[in-house]
Amino acid sequence: MSPPAPSKVLMTTDTVGGVWTFAMELCAGLAKHGVEVTLLSMGGLPDEAQRAEAAAQPNLRLVVTGHRLEWMQDCERDVIESGAALLQLAREVRPDVVHVNGYYHATLPLNAPVVLTAHSCVASWWQACRRDVIPLEWWRYVNWVSAAVRNAAVLTAPTQIFLDEFQAIHGRANAARTIWNGRHASRFAPCPKRNMVLAAGRLWDPAKNIAMLCRVAGQLHVPVMVAGDGKSTDGPAIALENVAWLGRLSHGELAEQMAQAAVFAAPSRYEPFGLSILEAALSGCALVLGDIPTLRELWDGAAIFVHPDDENGWRDALGHLTEDTKRAFESGLRARAHAARYSADAMTAEYLDAYRAVCAPRAEHRISEVAA
Repeated sequence: MSPPAPSKVLMTTDTVGGVWTFAMELCAGLAKHGVEVTLLSMGGLPDEAQRAEAAAQPNLRLVVTGHRLEWMQDCERDVIESGAALLQLAREVRPDVVHVNGYYHATLPLNAPVVLTAHSCVASWWQACRRDVIPLEWWRYVNWVSAAVRNAAVLTAPTQIFLDEFQAIHGRANAARTIWNGRHASRFAPCPKRNMVLAAGRLWDPAKNIAMLCRVAGQLHVPVMVAGDGKSTDGPAIALENVAWLGRLSHGELAEQMAQAAVFAAPSRYEPFGLSILEAALSGCALVLGDIPTLRELWDGAAIFVHPDDENGWRDALGHLTEDTKRAFESGLRARAHAARYSADAMTAEYLDAYRAVCAPRAEHRISEVAA
């Protein structure tokens, strides 16, 4: 007989990327199992759409902060202050599990087992995007990550390849498992397609390699649309040439664009999972992806792969799909069928199993104390 699921989970998230989407989808799944979630947000105040998304979930209490994240410049004071806020919540909530979607906070004395999810990390990003080891000025961040791995009851990551790479850099976890991210297919639906190419993500991030699309867009005969933040919190806006920039879109607005787009392009140099790729696949877009190991793990057989630096390859792959709409439609059908394996329900079930596993030793210890 498996141990019971936890009734209270304390979780961290940020508001600047896919971690927010992951947290919202997981909280919605946990609601079906009667799990209450207290969610501490960081990285900037949630926008109106994010606040509405959180407010719609009856099992979720959102605690908002604007504290900078551990990969941002001059973040140390903010990281410590957000840690103090998390400790205070742990004392108030007395959670069964603390699910940390960053690193520093996993090292705190939270008096509950810690599930640590590695969504990405600067060290592995640096290897992929700078093709070098992370420089010494990031030593404090690296120490935070390594300490988090040692302290967590279990480490999870969204692909096996990234999990292996992450542990090779930061050390072996006490326990580790791969849990694919998931999205509800009902949130996405294809509609009559426009012959256009769509891309989405943090456009200033070299990992997304949007510069490649800018170079080839002028050689295509269809519109190339890109959605996402064009400026980071710590740097200038990037120049976007030959493409139409849609700005930062809400989830609903981006889903509308994906529903119409015949082709979704992600020339990524680094992508531990790629929620926008999954969303595009669920929307019936043909996928053209950077040929990197994590995306091969997830989408082999359901996408066209091109090396991130192969400009001719990107021009040809996108050109062939946009010149042959029947081929693009069939490729989109394959992507949508393949995407069914990455469901929100499957992700929730896997995390509930992880929660039960880390709670079981604690429950057994309490039972033995009472018996004594």
